Amino acid sequence: MFSAFKRTIPQISIFHREGVANSDRALELLRSAASSSYPPGHSKGPLKFNLEVVTGLPTKDQLQTIESYLPHGGLGSFVTGGSPATPDQVISQAKRNLDTFKWPIVVDWVDGKASVGDVDGVNDILENLRKRRDGEANEPEEHRPKGWFS
Repeated sequence: MFSAFKRTIPQISIFHREGVANSDRALELLRSAASSSYPPGHSKGPLKFNLEVVTGLPTKDQLQTIESYLPHGGLGSFVTGGSPATPDQVISQAKRNLDTFKWPIVVDWVDGKASVGDVDGVNDILENLRKRRDGEANEPEEHRPKGWFS
């Protein structure tokens, strides 16, 4: 009963660049999932999450965190045409030429999941949220009641 008080609304960020097809499509998917039934035609309605749209590059600290969320990490995941060794190098390369940065980056900060440069990863993040909403996935361990409440 009291575990509902501990649930947090997922925090989703998209590092977006307008005019990049994958980025525009990912933003459209996220907005649609938050405002309309998800999946389309589903009777349970839209997904509940806070969406932050960032039109700039992630910070060095954000890049390090996002890298840890990627299933196949590596700073090279963020850019084309090079293999940077540090987050500063990623940011420097992206600032020199924004077209080398893989837009969008979508991050679920609560579940620790991220997608870089593709829409399939965004669909995976949304599907994970749907499973949690529909009771098909377990809540993260920290949200389960402990002690005599369980």
